[in-house]
Amino acid sequence: MKAIISGGGTGGHIFPALAIANAIKERYPKSDILFIGAIGKMEMEKVPAAGYPIEGLPIVGLQRKLTLKNLALPFKLIKSQLKAKKLIKNFCPDIVIGVGGYASAPTLKMATKLGYPTILQEQNSYPGLTNKMLAQKATKICVAYDGLEKFFPKEKIVFTGNPVRKNIEDINTSVVESFEFFELDNTKQTVLSVGGSLGARTINEALHANINFFVENDIQLVWQTGKSYYKTAVEAVANANATKNIKVFEFISAMDKAYTVANCIISRAGAIAISELCLVGKPAILIPSPNVSEDHQTKNAMALVNKGAALIVPDKDANTMLVSTLDSLLNNEEKKQAISNACSNMGVRDAANKIVDEIERIINK
Repeated sequence: MKAIISGGGTGGHIFPALAIANAIKERYPKSDILFIGAIGKMEMEKVPAAGYPIEGLPIVGLQRKLTLKNLALPFKLIKSQLKAKKLIKNFCPDIVIGVGGYASAPTLKMATKLGYPTILQEQNSYPGLTNKMLAQKATKICVAYDGLEKFFPKEKIVFTGNPVRKNIEDINTSVVESFEFFELDNTKQTVLSVGGSLGARTINEALHANINFFVENDIQLVWQTGKSYYKTAVEAVANANATKNIKVFEFISAMDKAYTVANCIISRAGAIAISELCLVGKPAILIPSPNVSEDHQTKNAMALVNKGAALIVPDKDANTMLVSTLDSLLNNEEKKQAISNACSNMGVRDAANKIVDEIERIINK
């Protein structure tokens, strides 16, 4: 089995890609897997750390504002396509998998042009422009939400759910071990805040403004800030003398332990974050990012909210509504349990293996 997996940019694309790669390796221990990412993006660090080789393309995204950077885009796209074509011809894969993100467009376009079968893995309830463009020539499209025949050819769609990290799908860390890891008290209410792998300024600012809420109510907080807000948050917590109750992290690798300690979770509404929340079955307050195409995070969040599986706070209202919504939820055991149950019912397990099943069917044909 030889597979190319392409895409990235954020954890929401990288973690499913790695989950698929691990599922292929588990079934085919001698398989050969090559990742193709975008130079300077997160995958260039995370993929090698997971033990897989990666090649980078000089591709960049279109800037939404008028800027000279956009003038270079056509040249970078052509250069990326030529490099992707060379990598594919040299590697000669059985399958090429696109998980979304800048690099997947030139890679999958070249793969279909060269006659290689391709799979798209669409994480969101509302597809991005890249996958919509690639869909017509893709062999199969693996999705995690119903109703995507509005965007993709119906005969190509396979419902698999979103692949998530194995240690999240099968959490086996103990409560005591997890609380000890974060140096927290397992008798106190604990909140986990994750703004996505790159952080979320709105969530960070709302928590920063309300550090006293956690101190005065003796509530613990595990706070993933992302790189840009980390130092600010550390200083704010130290100044408030809140280091015992509030633990600040730039990035949390031990997410199985973080989910285990949480009574409630504050999160962006990226597709993979939501898939993980449904598997861990914890009550969540979702704050969709407004800085995404087609406002797809709000659509992801509403898929849960409409089934009573989460609460939503609009990004623009986070400063005024987040802490009051959190306070109300933490003090209502019945509501927490109802959200938890509804959320668990939406969890889809074993998605990565379902995608490998599709790969096998394509290759066998």
